Amino acid sequence: MIADGRGAWVRGRRVASTRGRRVARRVSPRTLAIVAAVLALLVGGWLWLRDSSLVAVKRVTVVGASGPDAAAIRAALIRAGGNMTTLHVQMDQLNTAVAPYPVVKHLEVSTQFPHGLRIRVIEQVPVGAITVDGHSLAVAGDGTVLHDVSVTSSLPIIPLRVPPGGSRLTGEGLAEVSVLAAAPAPLAARITEVTSTSQHGIVVALRHGPSIYFGDSSRLDAKWVAAAAVLADSGSAGALYIDVTDPARPAAGSGGGGSATATSSGAGTSGDAGAVSTSGSAASAAASGTAASTTASASTAASTAPSAASTASATGSSTASSSPSGGVSGTSGVTTPGG
Repeated sequence: MIADGRGAWVRGRRVASTRGRRVARRVSPRTLAIVAAVLALLVGGWLWLRDSSLVAVKRVTVVGASGPDAAAIRAALIRAGGNMTTLHVQMDQLNTAVAPYPVVKHLEVSTQFPHGLRIRVIEQVPVGAITVDGHSLAVAGDGTVLHDVSVTSSLPIIPLRVPPGGSRLTGEGLAEVSVLAAAPAPLAARITEVTSTSQHGIVVALRHGPSIYFGDSSRLDAKWVAAAAVLADSGSAGALYIDVTDPARPAAGSGGGGSATATSSGAGTSGDAGAVSTSGSAASAAASGTAASTTASASTAASTAPSAASTASATGSSTASSSPSGGVSGTSGVTTPGG
């Protein structure tokens, strides 16, 4: 029985091997050549159709362009798009067509088969205006200088010593622009000027509010969260500056501009007279670094800061009590040293 089993197993292997050789023989070189020819025809047909007049672009719609260069931008895109087909849109050619216009940030393109092409122009949005020798130029958040964009009084000013050497800022002014680009909308609307000093680094001036010391342009989201939290804290009313160089230890001060360091516990400060340390809520907000926290805190700060700035002395006297250290302890968790 065992011998019979082995014989059957051997015969089965031989049958399977024979069938495999037969299948291999069926795929002849002629068949492979035919398959290759069909594939070549299909690819060639697709390439021919892709660039044929059957799908040529005959209607180009351009939307989103504005300002003094709008007509020129539309004309350049219509010329470039008219040489394409709806099955072969060449983005490099479209981008080259609008390269002379820095106001164009990028393009969004869709096709309307068989002959329509729709191009949406996404324009750069100015976040500030650089000023050199009394001349002002709008600048976008990535440092692109927008020569043809009108400068309005609502744009924050960034003073420069020398004019930019090209269409983009590469050195002086670029860090200040990045601070503006990262600003939450409620606070961005109140910024009047951004400068740099040797003592405090980047300094943001707020309309009807304190100056904000940023130091360098790192961790901007966290620094704006910290600034918004301090502005929203009633204990910072009357502060002349807010120091968010270290966003985990924000400080507000009413002194003459000396640096102040603050602890997140709100127990005290070290620095010049008038320095204020914020409570743990500000440091916690700075540590979170979320866009939602920034917007919420900034909205509160934008609505409360003007009145807080105007009632500085009243707040200091009505909410303060004597401190054993000789300072003044505010009820909102903000501490000011005596002096």
